[in-house]
Amino acid sequence: MCAVQEKSSTEPGVDTEISKAEASAPSSGPEYPTRDFNRRVALVSVLAALGLFSSQRLDLGIPSLKDITAAALPYEEALNNGKPTVVEFYADWCEVCRELAPDVYKVEQQYKDRVNFVMLNVDNTKWEQELDEFGVEGIPHFAFLDKNGNEEGNVVGRLPRQYLLENVDALARGEESIPYARAVGQYTSAEKRKVHQVSDPRSHG
Repeated sequence: MCAVQEKSSTEPGVDTEISKAEASAPSSGPEYPTRDFNRRVALVSVLAALGLFSSQRLDLGIPSLKDITAAALPYEEALNNGKPTVVEFYADWCEVCRELAPDVYKVEQQYKDRVNFVMLNVDNTKWEQELDEFGVEGIPHFAFLDKNGNEEGNVVGRLPRQYLLENVDALARGEESIPYARAVGQYTSAEKRKVHQVSDPRSHG
């Protein structure tokens, strides 16, 4: 047995042929993934990217601040159509504004035929006069106007949806006053707009 092994090891060209065969043979180790493995990784990556995009774009079906802004009525039109109006002063960077967006959307959908919903971006220099007029110091700031454009009250910050719902309901029914004429919850300082200001007054909101 040993003699045969020694003989085979001394034959010319054997070692070289074996080395070439080993070098050309594909490795089964993890450093050389198979095509099937690569396809699976690529598929998982694509699905993960699509999932992330969908969650950001659609927010899993939950209305976003951008959705509400896109559906909002222009301020000037709201003041001239004979309906009561809810004006929300907001900013894209306002965490509380984004957090309350789904609640605002639900109330808006319930009363949009009877009450105007307007979104004014505090970063837009076009609304500086309105910021002063309504005394906006924190956002979100909701101003409740009767059908003649007179302010009946306001609520600021993170508050239960019931506050907004009951105030809007009172506006829709033409009540002379609203249940929560002045309420303040946790809010974002409107002073931050000086850092984020949009210079073009034609910009959104």
